[in-house]
Amino acid sequence: MADPGVETKNLVSIILARRGRKKWHWTDIFSYTYLALGIFLMFGPVLWLGMSSFKTRAGLLEFPPTFFPLGQIELQVEGYEKPLLLFDVKMDDGSTRQLAQIRRIGIVSQMVDPKNPGEKFKIPIDQRTKVREFRMAWENYRDPLERFNFLLFLKNSVVVTVVATLVTLLINSMAAYGLSIYEFRGRNAIMLFVIGTLMIPITVIMVPVYLVVTNLGMVNSLWAVILPGAATPTGVFLLRQYMLTIPKELIEAARMDNASEWTIFSKVVLPLAMPAIAVLAIFSVMWRWNEFLWPLIVLNRTEVYTLQVGLNAFQGELDVQWHYILAMTVVTLIPVALVFAFLQKFITTGIASSGMK
Repeated sequence: MADPGVETKNLVSIILARRGRKKWHWTDIFSYTYLALGIFLMFGPVLWLGMSSFKTRAGLLEFPPTFFPLGQIELQVEGYEKPLLLFDVKMDDGSTRQLAQIRRIGIVSQMVDPKNPGEKFKIPIDQRTKVREFRMAWENYRDPLERFNFLLFLKNSVVVTVVATLVTLLINSMAAYGLSIYEFRGRNAIMLFVIGTLMIPITVIMVPVYLVVTNLGMVNSLWAVILPGAATPTGVFLLRQYMLTIPKELIEAARMDNASEWTIFSKVVLPLAMPAIAVLAIFSVMWRWNEFLWPLIVLNRTEVYTLQVGLNAFQGELDVQWHYILAMTVVTLIPVALVFAFLQKFITTGIASSGMK
């Protein structure tokens, strides 16, 4: 087993490698600038989403926006029931004092000195600055779990994603097995027909599929989300292209040993096609987990809402609870990120061997 310390040292040496060795070459500067820009464009929005998910509702509406979650300091002032917001105020004599706001009327704030509650001031709002501190709004994550059916939505999404992925892998792998291992007239024509379905927009078949689901009585059930998209032309193409690389001698040797077709499929072909299956599993998890339009159409009861449809409940006609939406969006990203991290080692092998670009 390789030494982790040696691997880390080699990785650092590769990252810090320079064409000019001891001196910086212009290509080194260009390469590192280009890579840094790419990393910023890829991970910058994700970091902004993560930090914004900890901002308060008022903090999200501030302009100009801040990267870190900052909350305005509140003080309990003698003689007032509720805590008052604290401001740095520039006085007429040029000095700066910290005052608490009692109320705001138009462009004038009525303020009080926290140390001397009997001393009150009328300050124009352009002469005050909020006194803020770094504050994580954990209630953005806690409240949806306590006040809404978020855990129910999460369970429904997990069920749909897991079951749909397993069904997709089974159906697509069986179709790919038949189109790659068996040789018969019209095999390529069938494959062209399967690939041709990729050019049909989803909106064209949405109404017919909905009518089929309705006639089968699956509306308002998770099966209405799982079954319609079980067979995907992308998955059939990916697996077929990979299975074409499996040596025919292995199949013939298994048949000579009187192995059934199901045994050949499950014990010979599937294990060898595992990299492509892992790639398809990642794609399927991403498709099903992030699917919104179709579940919104066929699911009308709250008990069967998936996570993406449930997040839509935080958006009203006149009010959008962005602090909850951002926090729950971060939660929805975690399962996909974990699946990708677990199966990412198969992506390069699976895509390269299947011929997908």
